[in-house]
Amino acid sequence: MTERAVNAVDLRYRQPVLEAVLQALPAYIHLHETGELARRIEAARAILRDCTLCPRHCHVNRLEGERGVCRVGSLPMVSSFGPHFGEERPLVGRRGSGTIFLTWCNLRCVFCQNYDISHLGAGEELAVEELGEMIVSLWRQGCHNINFVTPTHQVAQILAALPYAIEQGLDVPLVYNCGGYEELATLRLLEGIFDIFMPDFKYGDSEIARRYSGAPRYVETAKAALCEMQRQVGSLVLDERGIAARGLLIRHLVLPGGLAGTRQVMGFIARELSPDTYVNIMDQYHPCFKAADYPPLNRRITEAEFNEAVAIAREEGLRRLDGFP
Repeated sequence: MTERAVNAVDLRYRQPVLEAVLQALPAYIHLHETGELARRIEAARAILRDCTLCPRHCHVNRLEGERGVCRVGSLPMVSSFGPHFGEERPLVGRRGSGTIFLTWCNLRCVFCQNYDISHLGAGEELAVEELGEMIVSLWRQGCHNINFVTPTHQVAQILAALPYAIEQGLDVPLVYNCGGYEELATLRLLEGIFDIFMPDFKYGDSEIARRYSGAPRYVETAKAALCEMQRQVGSLVLDERGIAARGLLIRHLVLPGGLAGTRQVMGFIARELSPDTYVNIMDQYHPCFKAADYPPLNRRITEAEFNEAVAIAREEGLRRLDGFP
């Protein structure tokens, strides 16, 4: 598809009616200036004493070094950071998405393609100020946004790092790039801080989610989380360059044998969120980590399976698919 065609598809999401959103500074700056961000930081840290940051509700005291399913204590853990050009087009632009890969995860996907980070713990524990310095470094390199990958279990640490970055001049959107298994109370604590929510919606069946990602009630939990994200930021808004300024962007990885439940996922998005929701239907599944032990996850998807997923999204009424006119 040509760039001209892409621009035509997204034109209506860059109309003058959206100028107030596009011209406004990120809301986290106002929250910092009024002291509200400091209150949110303290509230998030308090949760770590009896941790319920994610739906697992491990009830461990992370401030005292206890570890739950996510295996992270009170300090940030980061695997790597840098400008990333492999994300969705509205995030990448010309200068890249400033991506911070956070170590560990609250999901236990047997096919995880970043299993060295999420399951094996590749990364280092840092001081909060060091995480703040990473954020500032990416901003100074000209990245269009700061993209926190798997932030769910490190929300308190991310919030604590923001004042340092804001005081250095940070003024680009923050991206919450998660697996969709989110706690509503935590998401509400983030209102006005994250400009862009980018969750996965991995499954349309909770039993399949439990089997392959160790996530009880995944579907019900993800649906509630996506509704809250939509309430906070609405559909994805692009600036005059086609760069994401604010809104919701959903990813859905097509799995072999229809395991992702694409029909249920796309139907929910179109009917309960908006047919204008920006959705990336992803075709890059390949067997990783323990996938060989879980047929049919032990094979790549076929071209027919991917094409069927795209057709389903269209049939369910979605009209804003990443990479498709």
